[in-house]
Amino acid sequence: MSNIIALNAPPRRQRLSERTAAMIDCFAGQRRIVDDVFWLKENAELLNILECTGQRPDRGDLEPHAAFYNALPERLVFFPQYYRFLLSIGLDLEDLGMEGTQMERLCAWVSAQDLPEAELSDLQRAEARRLLARRGVGTRVSDTGLDDRLRAFINRADTFALPNKKAAYELTHIVFYLSEYGRRDPRLDKEALVSLEYAGILAHLDQNMDLLAEICVALRQAGQTPSAIWEHAVRANLSSFDVVADDQNALSDHYHEYLVSTWATATLGADDSGAPLPVGRCLFWRPEAAISALRPMSAALMTLGAARNGDWEQMQGSVLDMMDENAATTLRVTLESSAGFADFFAAFARASTV
Repeated sequence: MSNIIALNAPPRRQRLSERTAAMIDCFAGQRRIVDDVFWLKENAELLNILECTGQRPDRGDLEPHAAFYNALPERLVFFPQYYRFLLSIGLDLEDLGMEGTQMERLCAWVSAQDLPEAELSDLQRAEARRLLARRGVGTRVSDTGLDDRLRAFINRADTFALPNKKAAYELTHIVFYLSEYGRRDPRLDKEALVSLEYAGILAHLDQNMDLLAEICVALRQAGQTPSAIWEHAVRANLSSFDVVADDQNALSDHYHEYLVSTWATATLGADDSGAPLPVGRCLFWRPEAAISALRPMSAALMTLGAARNGDWEQMQGSVLDMMDENAATTLRVTLESSAGFADFFAAFARASTV
């Protein structure tokens, strides 16, 4: 009776090095073709997280990117509109251990071509500046007001007390760039820390774990400790992900949420990424999200009309009574997650008149 099979045994956990190699192979060669701009996006995101969390894969693990790295000069000349993706991937590959030193030359070429001057967005200008600076290259035109404009944007906390995912993701990325992805103190003003808190409250109300994970990372890069409730929600969500081999269905999965949630847990020194990655083309499926309280809460406030005000103590009974129990539960947990909820609500209620 020595051949007993444990049918309900939990899946074997992969060592971090094994999973890193499997992730690189999956994104480099299994999900999309290299000429797809979404290939650039996915691989730039994965390699960036690997690099900024201090992972050092074996050199052989980077082999799926060797041909792409070697062809970077030609790609950069032919696709200058994607220079930020291309620089990001090449810089991370070198810093992760890829043999080669061409990125200093390519950064100098990008600067000489004035490619950052084609950017209309301050966020993209900040990213370009950060990428070039990684090889000691500056842009040809100095923009001394860039940091001031970025900080003015993130210091306006009321912006982040209203649903606006684009603004919230720009907030987190500005912190990433100002902090060099956690390598230096971004010297955030207290108003910017309030902005992060408000954005986190909204993300938790909406049960948007992708955004909440980025906010937790940004807070830690700013030297703050995120709400334990927020970090627990991100970790629990990540632990419940299903990563499945699938070469049939479209790639409309939740890979980004998986990556940034893995990043958020790595900042805690934790590894909650779950079962081993299958071989081949993988899809990343998150569990069904908890019920969002954001829309029901907004609907309740709008229904109240002139009767609403920004005092949460006065309004909470009316708001909760108009929400179903599942949404109300999410709201109550969000309340517990932040001591700043009442101040957040004063802006979120939109009780002023014109």
